[in-house]
Amino acid sequence: MVKAEVGMEEKEKWLMHYSSFHQILLVGEGDFSFSLCLAQSFSSASNIVATSLNPYDLLIKMYKKAKSNFEALEKLGAHLLFGVDATKMKLHTDLKMRKFVRIIYNFPHAGFHGKEESRIMINMHRDLVHGFFRNASGMLRGNGEIHVNHKTKGPFSDWNLEELASQNSLVLFECVAFKREDHPGYNNKRGAGSRCDKPFPLGACSTFKFRFSPTGTNILGNMNGISTHTRLPLTNTVSIDCSRIFVGYCNHAVETLGRSDYNVGYTVLELLRLGFERYMAEGPGRTLTGYINLMQELQLLSRSRSAFLRRMLLGSDQ
Repeated sequence: MVKAEVGMEEKEKWLMHYSSFHQILLVGEGDFSFSLCLAQSFSSASNIVATSLNPYDLLIKMYKKAKSNFEALEKLGAHLLFGVDATKMKLHTDLKMRKFVRIIYNFPHAGFHGKEESRIMINMHRDLVHGFFRNASGMLRGNGEIHVNHKTKGPFSDWNLEELASQNSLVLFECVAFKREDHPGYNNKRGAGSRCDKPFPLGACSTFKFRFSPTGTNILGNMNGISTHTRLPLTNTVSIDCSRIFVGYCNHAVETLGRSDYNVGYTVLELLRLGFERYMAEGPGRTLTGYINLMQELQLLSRSRSAFLRRMLLGSDQ
């Protein structure tokens, strides 16, 4: 399953969908065996950032191989982060300036709080994945992909990953069977309770692959009586390049419009700064003039949104 290609200075190594040249973020790791699987296949972990919601001290109590896995990963050059919430990770000090070619979440799960088929549990899982997509969509490089390994039979299929992704301007472009044997050394874990270090039955499962899509569904939250299903003119008036560079603005209108606790001035400046860094990093030969052209597109989009909101707000008062 591992192949190598000769690059300009070093050999590129592959394991399934992942290259040693990719900047890779792993979210919600258990005993970090999947991260170690990639690192050992690449003979390096210099491009790997592996994260867990749990703190270090708890993980080494939960998983008997966690400590040795941490040590092996650090020896190979991995960056390990603990206490990282997948639904808030874009704000993490060590992640908010990073962009990735692959973001991987293996078998997301909100915990064992009832029967998996109950609507309460399904909604808890959906909320987790939705929050992950909302964050991850703004952490991708221009050619980046988000991969979620997930069971494909009910009740897990009821989470409807594709719908959750589309709400965050992501589109499913491929779904391939996931087999643990393709990832030597990976051990899936329950991750909670007295059997947290035990595996759970995988059954039928797949790797769901998503990419950023400026035509994805974006929903404006309830504001001043406007229906939650009212859509802003988000990206149909700008180029794909502009939508990608200013992903935070184009994807998450509710964060810059309609939240009373949000510092809009700071948010706009931060988006412009991140947009400039993303634009310049995407390829050689980028110039300030090109970025200014994209900013002019963004200005047109802002005017379109303002006019749209004005019409809707005036209409809601009648």
